[in-house]
Amino acid sequence: MATPVVTARTTIDAPPSAVFAILADPQQHPRIDGSGTVRGTVSGPDRLTLGSEFGMKMQNGAPYKITNKVVEHEPDRLIAWRHKGLHRWRYQLEPTDDGGTQVTETWDISRYPGLVARGFHLVFGKRTQQAIEETLVNLKAAAEQDVSPGKARPTS
Repeated sequence: MATPVVTARTTIDAPPSAVFAILADPQQHPRIDGSGTVRGTVSGPDRLTLGSEFGMKMQNGAPYKITNKVVEHEPDRLIAWRHKGLHRWRYQLEPTDDGGTQVTETWDISRYPGLVARGFHLVFGKRTQQAIEETLVNLKAAAEQDVSPGKARPTS
């Protein structure tokens, strides 16, 4: 089986610091969510750092709450979180030569045993790919809006 990840990439016309500011602020996650499941923040810091825990209101059919923990963190370059499961949502940021940012979002299920990872990928892979692609569209729009002169950032 290929590496058990789902990934997509985009280039954003905003510096890594602006993109990272959105990703490291859990209150911004409903703004960029492409899955339609993130409804709001329940708990957590205003700015995520390594080891931060944050709770989110979710809805996938029925409403529920979930707590995530930041497990990878390098300011303006990398942030990843996971909940009690072993899969991670990771964002890697690379500066571009023109002052923008190339962002790669990954749903990483490689920490599960082979058959479990394969099952997750078969059941959730296609839907997760679509959600990641839409999240990157939303993140691009949010970051570019936030750095546009004279534009106020929407509140959530």
